[in-house]
Amino acid sequence: MNYLKPILRYAIPYKFYAFLNVICNIFYAFFGTLSMISLFPMLKVLFGDSEAIFIKPKWEGFSNLTSYAENYLNYFITLKKSDGNDDVLIFMVGFVIGSFLLKNLFSYLAMFFITFLRNGVLKDMRNELYDKITSLPLAFYSEKRKGDTMSRISSDVLEIQHSFLSILELIVREPLTIVFTIVSMFIISPKLSIFVLIFIPLSGFVISLIGKSLKRNSNKVQKEQGFFLSIVDETLSGLKVIKGFNGEKIFSDKFQSSTTKFYKFSNKLLNKQNLAGPTSEFLGITVIAVLLWYGGNMVLNEKSLDASLFLVYMGLAYNILTPAKAISKASYGVKRGNAAAERVMEILNSKSPLKDIPNALTKTNFETAIEIKNISFKYEDDLVLKNFSVSVPKGKSVALVGQSGSGKSTIANLVTRFYDVNEGQIEIDGKDIRTLTKHSLRNLMGLVTQDSILFNDTIKNNVRLGKEDATDDEVLKALEIANAWEFVKDLPKGIETNIGDSGNKLSGGQKQRLSIARAVLKNPPIMILDEATSALDTESERLVQVALENMMKNRTSIVIAHRLSTIQNADEIIVMQKGQIVEQGKHQELLDKNGIYKNLVSMQSFE
Repeated sequence: MNYLKPILRYAIPYKFYAFLNVICNIFYAFFGTLSMISLFPMLKVLFGDSEAIFIKPKWEGFSNLTSYAENYLNYFITLKKSDGNDDVLIFMVGFVIGSFLLKNLFSYLAMFFITFLRNGVLKDMRNELYDKITSLPLAFYSEKRKGDTMSRISSDVLEIQHSFLSILELIVREPLTIVFTIVSMFIISPKLSIFVLIFIPLSGFVISLIGKSLKRNSNKVQKEQGFFLSIVDETLSGLKVIKGFNGEKIFSDKFQSSTTKFYKFSNKLLNKQNLAGPTSEFLGITVIAVLLWYGGNMVLNEKSLDASLFLVYMGLAYNILTPAKAISKASYGVKRGNAAAERVMEILNSKSPLKDIPNALTKTNFETAIEIKNISFKYEDDLVLKNFSVSVPKGKSVALVGQSGSGKSTIANLVTRFYDVNEGQIEIDGKDIRTLTKHSLRNLMGLVTQDSILFNDTIKNNVRLGKEDATDDEVLKALEIANAWEFVKDLPKGIETNIGDSGNKLSGGQKQRLSIARAVLKNPPIMILDEATSALDTESERLVQVALENMMKNRTSIVIAHRLSTIQNADEIIVMQKGQIVEQGKHQELLDKNGIYKNLVSMQSFE
């Protein structure tokens, strides 16, 4: 149960429901035991072996509780019999029905209140997990599968929810039922009850042996589920490529291999779970059999136990079996939940190296320049940037060009603080960006990437991502600047048109222009364009280029590009090679140098 403490904090806002659940479970356990005991007076009346007592018995302490209860019951039946056997029978039947009614009423109420707690914990945990997923840096997911993360926020959290209920049953409802029942059994016959106390720990020990490996098997099942969900995600994302390369069988084999492992792990897990019920029931029946033999001897030979009491005692003994089985199942639930919680807590307990420092500054404007000073950076072992420095004055555009792997896009990742530099520093208006809140830093920037990342929503909601309260008129103006209104106006629902998953209802050029409109609407002072036109055809590139020029007016821009058309009007062009600056200057100046830049142009790297 080592995960119980961190999970319990999610229940604190719902502690009132937990309190009501505990109260109802106490009454359930009480009336559950009473419903069995209520059969005793009924049997007394039916067998007609109640002793007539006309004087109300006196209380002489707990040592004589059994005889006092039996004498008082006989006294009560004697009084009722004076009105006729029918009346006493009706009263006893009503007493039995009432006991069972209250037992089931409190059972329902306990489940009613626990529902709010369970679903509340589920909601809050998923919310916190989602917030954590979005707050962790990109590096955290560089080697993780999306399907595995999806599995943690869906099935793993659901498993914790179920195990959470099991714990409440484990520590309140079922143990109380067993305690009340055993107390009643000791009141009836202490001698006979010793047998129960001998066999219950023995059966518990046998059941615990079955469950020891459940956590390990459960962990394997959950990991494999995350793996095949990842395959499904990759398949849906890359379906065009899979079909184009006839790779259906490769992915089908990979998926079937994963589901086969899932099948084997699940079989082992479920078979061990399924063994718990029959084992606990068999052990319970063994206890009943011993009681029948020993108790029958007390009734028939020793005459030390009333036959009616013995029948009630047997009912109470059997009444222990149900909560005992529930406890064994709950303990398995705890083991499964523990494995699921470990996976969830791995994310929740992850520390982000990009977390805002204490008392981080909130910057609301951009005044002078972006200064990149002697930075070095590596994703893993090899340096991607080495002692790189550049200044981007306010209102100027600086372009970064070079072959793939030269470190251009890394600059964009560092300036937006998706990653932190290993050495050196990046400053905005003389302030290290690590001393600013990430939210205020990114508020100063607009980002247009090579891959037009859009969402399965309307055009309006996609464009309003950076400015949620934007009016329709502001959205339309942004679309016009981005040269996107010319196709949006022809759509059936205009800006209310849903663009499908990842915007797949639109062409590449249309998606890119919506990405630009999104950046325009945000209206940031700094714009970062990461190869915004490299994936477009000539016609789409022309339209997007016009949109980019409109957007970059009076803005500070860092442009990362392969194509000459995007950067030839830049105030400064920086040519990069293996993470270092090899040339810099304006377009014509670099051509006149007849160096690497001109070579890139002649090789048509920009086309």
